[in-house]
Amino acid sequence: MRTCHQPSQHSQTVRLLQITDTHLFADPYGCLLGVSTAASYHAVVAEIQAQNVEFDAIIATGDLSQDHTEESYQRFVDGISPWSQPCYWLPGNHDYQAEMQKVLAQSTLVRCDHVLIGEDWQLVMLDSQVKGVPHGRLSPEQLSMLDTALSANPDRYTLVLLHHHPLPAGSAWLDQHQLHNQEDFWNLVARHNNVKGVVCGHIHQALDVHHNGCRVMAAPSTCIQFLPDSDDFALDSTNPGWREISLHHDGTISSTIGRLDGSEFQPDMNSSGY
Repeated sequence: MRTCHQPSQHSQTVRLLQITDTHLFADPYGCLLGVSTAASYHAVVAEIQAQNVEFDAIIATGDLSQDHTEESYQRFVDGISPWSQPCYWLPGNHDYQAEMQKVLAQSTLVRCDHVLIGEDWQLVMLDSQVKGVPHGRLSPEQLSMLDTALSANPDRYTLVLLHHHPLPAGSAWLDQHQLHNQEDFWNLVARHNNVKGVVCGHIHQALDVHHNGCRVMAAPSTCIQFLPDSDDFALDSTNPGWREISLHHDGTISSTIGRLDGSEFQPDMNSSGY
């Protein structure tokens, strides 16, 4: 287990910026269902800067690349280069880990399984990728790592991060591709009392619910959005965005969603899949 230490820059509150599902290409003009993913990604970063969003660290929750190329991962690195805060990242089902690990081991990007952040919190970064398929699964090794982190730091509140959603999002086509051994995950979490939140990507939409005493959150993609509560594949016209998360000294979590304005990044609504 690779452990990192990150002091908070904002007294007793830890502030995180979630960026997810960028789906970047080697081609700077590469499009996913009608949206230029590089352009939308850079627009999101520019809007976060324009709003003067304060954060201690970036959490990048997977599917950073669409085409598995070294250049696509470099495009992600270049996009966040204006910021000096560390970026903690994990793989999604679309990511190619060999290229991902090679490129993202630079600058402020940090590959950690476990982050002791601030005085009161820890982040546990899980790899839910199953090679070659869209759904997720946590290996026995990943579950053991989570158990170890929770047991070793019972006095720290915990935010668990993974790519795949660990409970149904309400869309039948998308829920086929959720975390398949979510019962194992939640049974493990139930054996501890310090998990306060779970953060995922994958579903290309905002999610904020409570489950088994935990707050479960997902963020909009920086490119295309999936229509919530749709049995069949469908795109949403809501704009690309991000999530801001504040981890407070008393174990509570506050969070907001930010989105771009305008209609520049509307997808091809007639798309039947990708």
